[in-house]
Amino acid sequence: QVQLVESGGGLVQAGGSLRLSCAASGSIFSINTMGWYRQAPGNERELVASSTSGGSTNYADSVKGRFTISRDNAKNTVYLQMNSLKPEDTAVYYCNTRTRRTAVSRLYEYWGQGTQVTVSS
Repeated sequence: QVQLVESGGGLVQAGGSLRLSCAASGSIFSINTMGWYRQAPGNERELVASSTSGGSTNYADSVKGRFTISRDNAKNTVYLQMNSLKPEDTAVYYCNTRTRRTAVSRLYEYWGQGTQVTVSS
């Protein structure tokens, strides 16, 4: 099993910044991807940003130029720096990871418990 511990959510005014962190621990041989999803009330969960072990990143169009995803592979930690926040960024943000337990195992997917981000106008 893998545990994901998130931190960094909160309440911020429009135009402000927040930094989310997510640390993975447990039965990890290697981490393939780490990323962030979000879900606002009444909406489906959507990808915000992701990062592969090879260094590739992917962002939702709505956050490009404002959010930056980064990883500390030594600490199995992923960060999401969120700048120029808008009220429409308000959501529960979930950390996601796909890991291998051994060199030959399949990928296993795990989710964090979620952290609330609220942007006031």
